[in-house]
Amino acid sequence: MSEDNGAHEPRWLNRNIFGMGMASLFSDMNHEMATAVLPAFLSSVLGAPAFALGVIEGVADGISTIFQVWAGWYSDRIGKCKGLAAMGYFITAFSKASFALATSWWHVLFGRTVGWIGWSIRSPVRDALLVESTTPATVGRAFAFHRTLDTLGAILGPLIAWLLLDHVSIRTIFLVSLIPGLLAFLCIVLLVKEKARMPEHGNTWESLQNLPAGFRKFLLPVGIFGISNFAPTLLILRAQDLLTPDFGAAHAAAFAVGLYTFGNIVYALVAYPIGTLADRYEKKTILSIGFALFAIMCLGFILADAQKWALVLLFALNGIYTAIIESSQPVLASTLLCEHEHGTGYGAMSSVDGLGDFLSSITVGVLWSVFSPAIGFGFAATLALFAAVLLYGLRLESAN
Repeated sequence: MSEDNGAHEPRWLNRNIFGMGMASLFSDMNHEMATAVLPAFLSSVLGAPAFALGVIEGVADGISTIFQVWAGWYSDRIGKCKGLAAMGYFITAFSKASFALATSWWHVLFGRTVGWIGWSIRSPVRDALLVESTTPATVGRAFAFHRTLDTLGAILGPLIAWLLLDHVSIRTIFLVSLIPGLLAFLCIVLLVKEKARMPEHGNTWESLQNLPAGFRKFLLPVGIFGISNFAPTLLILRAQDLLTPDFGAAHAAAFAVGLYTFGNIVYALVAYPIGTLADRYEKKTILSIGFALFAIMCLGFILADAQKWALVLLFALNGIYTAIIESSQPVLASTLLCEHEHGTGYGAMSSVDGLGDFLSSITVGVLWSVFSPAIGFGFAATLALFAAVLLYGLRLESAN
C-alpha cells in the first residue's frame, strides 16, 4: 500500500480534535454533576429563593465576560492557545468542588463565578484550536464531534449525580465531580498540540475594531438571543416546581434531573448530523432555526403542567435547539473571521454571549419571582424570535 506523502487532505478527526473532545467530555461531567443537583441544594439545603438561582447564573456570566475577550485577544497576541485552555480547565475543575463547602447561597455565587472565569478563559482559545486543527470543509464535523463528546459528559454527569443521590449527600457529589474535572485538564496537557502562529500586535480595543464587518454584524443577533437564553438550571427548577404538588419534592427533584439528562441524550444524538448539515448548507439559516426552536420551547414551558410526557417533549426540544446553536454558531463565526483573528473573534462572541446570559438569567429569575414563570419565559421567547428573524435577514460577508 503506497502513501500519499501528505498530498491528501488531512483527516478531520485527529489527535487534537479527539483530545479536546475528551477534555470537554470530562469537564462537562464535572460541570453537569454539580449543575444537576444545584437547584435542590440551593432550595432544600441552603433555603435560597428562586431568584437566587438566576442571580448566581447571571452574575457569574456577567463577571466572567471580560475574561473571554482578554483570553481570545491574548492568545492571538502571543500566538498560543494551549496554555490558556489548560489553565481554564484546571480552574473550572476546582470551582465545582468548592460548592461542598457552601453554607449560604452567596458562597455558591462565588464558586460559580470562579468556575465561569475558568470557562471564559478556555472556551474562545479552545474554539480557535478546533478551527486551526481541521479544514474549512470539515470544521462543522469537528465542532459537532466535540459537542457530541461534550454532551456525552453532560449525560453521564447528571446520571452519576442521580445514581449517587440515594447514597451520598449533595455535598459529596460536588466533591466527586472533581475527578472528571482533573481528567479534562490532563487531556489538554497530554493530548493536544498546537502549531506555531505569528503573534499579533496591538491592544485589545484595536484588535476588536479590526474584526471584519460581517462578523461584527453577526454579533448583534447573537447578543439579542443571548439576552433571551437563560441558564438551563431554570428549566430544571421549573420542572421540579410543576411536579412537586403531585409527586412530592424528592421524586420531583429526581425526575427533573432525569429530564435534563434525557435532553442531553437527545443533544448527543443530533449534534453530529447537525454539524454535517452546517458543512453542506447555509449556516445562517440553520442557526436561525435554532433560535426559533428555543422560543417555541419557552412557550411550551408557559403552557406545561404536571404531565410528564409534555415535559419529556420540552426537554427533548431543549436538546435539539442547543445542539443546533452550539454546532452551527461557532462554525458560522469561523467563516466570518481570518485565521489570525480566531482568538479575538471567539473571545468577542463568547463575551457577547456571556453578557446576554448575565442579563437573561437575572431578568428571567426576577420576573419569575416577582410576577410568574410565564412572564419570564414569555420575555425570553419574544427576544429569541426577534433574534431569529434578524439573523435570517442579515447579509454576512465571508472573510475567506
